[in-house]
Amino acid sequence: MSIDILKQLFDRHFHAPATQVTALQGNLGASGRNIMRLSGDAQTAIGVLYNVREENAAFLEFSRHFRRHGLPVPEIYGDDLSQGAYLEEDLGDTTLFEFLSENRDDETIAPSVVEAYRKTIAVLPRFQVEAGRTVNYKVAYPRASFDRQSIAWDLNYFKYYFLRLAGVPFNEQALEDDFARLTRFLLTADHGYFLYRDFQSRNIMLRDGEPWFLDYQGGRKGALQYDIASLLYDAKADLPPSVREHLLEHYLRQLSKFIPVDRTAFLRHYYPYVYVRIMQALGAYGFRGFYERKPLFLQSVPYALKNVRWLLHNVELPVALPTLTDAFQGMLGSDKLLNLGTKGGSELLVRIFSFSFHRGSPPDDNTGNGGGFVFDARSLPNPGREEQYKALTGSDRPVIDYLEQQESVHRYVASVLSLLDSAIDNYRSRGFRNLMVSFGCTGGQHRSVYLANRLAEHLRARNGMQVTVRHLELEKMAR
Repeated sequence: MSIDILKQLFDRHFHAPATQVTALQGNLGASGRNIMRLSGDAQTAIGVLYNVREENAAFLEFSRHFRRHGLPVPEIYGDDLSQGAYLEEDLGDTTLFEFLSENRDDETIAPSVVEAYRKTIAVLPRFQVEAGRTVNYKVAYPRASFDRQSIAWDLNYFKYYFLRLAGVPFNEQALEDDFARLTRFLLTADHGYFLYRDFQSRNIMLRDGEPWFLDYQGGRKGALQYDIASLLYDAKADLPPSVREHLLEHYLRQLSKFIPVDRTAFLRHYYPYVYVRIMQALGAYGFRGFYERKPLFLQSVPYALKNVRWLLHNVELPVALPTLTDAFQGMLGSDKLLNLGTKGGSELLVRIFSFSFHRGSPPDDNTGNGGGFVFDARSLPNPGREEQYKALTGSDRPVIDYLEQQESVHRYVASVLSLLDSAIDNYRSRGFRNLMVSFGCTGGQHRSVYLANRLAEHLRARNGMQVTVRHLELEKMAR
């Protein structure tokens, strides 16, 4: 019934029916939202189903406010808060995180990625200062400001769902004393600005090379330092320290276009807010990973610990936090935490193949693991039967467009990705080093090639693995 509400909103806005509804990756992840793409003959939109009315209302109010200020956020096409449904502009599929993951070689990040971050950062003060001056904080949920209560929630989230469940020892009263000192200091920062709250690379979409922004429904009044800390210390993005410092200086220059900036005063509060953001994120990883037993969320923990180690070695805080520092040291000394996701720090090599069933599936001649997964794509619509596609391959845009118009292809891809994500999480937690995945179709030219490429694109957005692709039939044709 809720999907029907989204279809009604689509029809009301576009004056045409939605002919296809596709669940998007990441559904029911950290947020609990159901997110889907609705498509008609010439239009697409993103539909969201979520049963927290106050949070939905905050997102809709903030979106309309930011649009009035010319900020790049999605247009709201329609909503039905009584049904927990709203329809918004489709900003595509490329997040800043995915763009970063596809254009880096370990610590070396492509200039195009740094430029995308610079563009993103240039917009942030417009949210915080320009549009933030007139935000209606009465709709903010669950708090109108990042105040003492908000900070306490984040710190206790970290204490109970990360430290305790990870088995890191601490003296509770002494830790509470540190939390109280840290909170008092944080609240001495100027906190009269819009705080986006979850300003990180997965909530920033890139469309035609320009950043667009999502997921500010947790926004409230707060300090400037929090959001830039969220972006630059986003755990799984794993930005090198030199890039972080460059981008921080760029932010301060951009911010100075809106308000006077005292760099020394800003940095005095900046690193304490970095720690708070890292602790909030670790609490979320612990809740989803340890408590709800969703191991995917624990893969970010080693990256967060890497940030903590750098901070402990390079930053001296203006407030004494001895017990919290001891807890951080205990985290860094925990083999359990350091080996989460990629046992012993080793990477999983995923080898992906496309092939023709006329020639047989590819043998596993390197690892002795027995061939891994073999998927049969012959049940899907075959572009090779259409004259205009016969000379093309699954890497060519006309074939991709043809396949992505087929609902059966979307169902097939979603099932494959779900199965493989679960298997890969298990393999990595057990220290496996190799996985082979093969897609076969009749000729090995269209469907199998498309599916192999789709899987490679999906996996390359994740850290801790290497991905290679070979199209066996296309290699034969090229000889």
